[in-house]
Amino acid sequence: MKLCRMGLLLLAAGMALAGCRSRPAANDEVWAEVNGQPLFRSQVEKYYQQQLGAQAEPVTPEETQARKLTILTQLIQNEILWQKAAQANLLATDGEVEARLQELRAPYGDEEFQRQLGAQAMTLDDLKAELQRDIAIRKLLDRGLGAGVEVSEQEIAAYYQRNQNRFQLVETQYRVAHILVTARAEPQVRNLKNDDAASELEASRKVQALLDRLRAGDDFGELARSYSEDPITALAGGDLGFFPESNLANTHPALRAAVQRLESGQIAGPVRSPMGYHLLKLLEREPPGQRNLSDPQVKESIRAQIRRNKQQLLEAAYIERARNQAQVVNHLARQILESHRVSP
Repeated sequence: MKLCRMGLLLLAAGMALAGCRSRPAANDEVWAEVNGQPLFRSQVEKYYQQQLGAQAEPVTPEETQARKLTILTQLIQNEILWQKAAQANLLATDGEVEARLQELRAPYGDEEFQRQLGAQAMTLDDLKAELQRDIAIRKLLDRGLGAGVEVSEQEIAAYYQRNQNRFQLVETQYRVAHILVTARAEPQVRNLKNDDAASELEASRKVQALLDRLRAGDDFGELARSYSEDPITALAGGDLGFFPESNLANTHPALRAAVQRLESGQIAGPVRSPMGYHLLKLLEREPPGQRNLSDPQVKESIRAQIRRNKQQLLEAAYIERARNQAQVVNHLARQILESHRVSP
């Protein structure tokens, strides 16, 4: 589920977060256990070093410990989900793995693909093993949540009644989604893959690879959830929600111009701003006036919003329940508490 570094730059962090199965060194320390399966310090350290990247500012010991604990927590979550997927026999087929592998290969030539693998100390078999885990966990979540994401006409009507003022537009409204890629390490990155470009070169490669996937037909929202470095909007598919045209006056000129040129459904970018690189998609543009529930766009926007809310809630609850059902021992957390003389 946590496959990182765009293209093959996606991969190194994902190897760590998916729980790399390579044989640990004899002196490696077990930092956690999930139903008896050990998770090692080296897995956390590998991803931590990649997160740190080219970050210039000093990191305090407390910040270092906090980041490593966060990485370990995600490792634990992924191991729980992987074990549940394996128990349910929700494994990836060879065809599914090959299809995903081809998606990752697409932005690169064979030589560059192999160079990136080597730079991450990975083999093709390593990569395929991690793709198998990623696909299996997605299958588990899709199966577990599929029956719960339905939206009734009554729910739509009730939502409209509670939010009629949201459909009274005094000026043109835009609904935009974006994918943000920065050229620096982002300790608060919140995308599904924990993917974070840490330099100008990584950022430019990543945004171009994302654009190539969008042109090939990949879903904008899914890519945003997986790879956007905006910690606020990534998990919402990059959706910035509706905002009035007047808000564009406070937007970077290049972003403002890109949004105003777009038609609904179109994609623009990469657009450079002080924040980084942006890929933009205009989801909707609404002219001024009252929108009634009889308007198909109103109904579908409400349906989509309710569905998104349910999916996010159900996935969070499903993962929490899976964690509660697992036997987890977090040795790193215990060590941190003991080092500060905190009693059990």
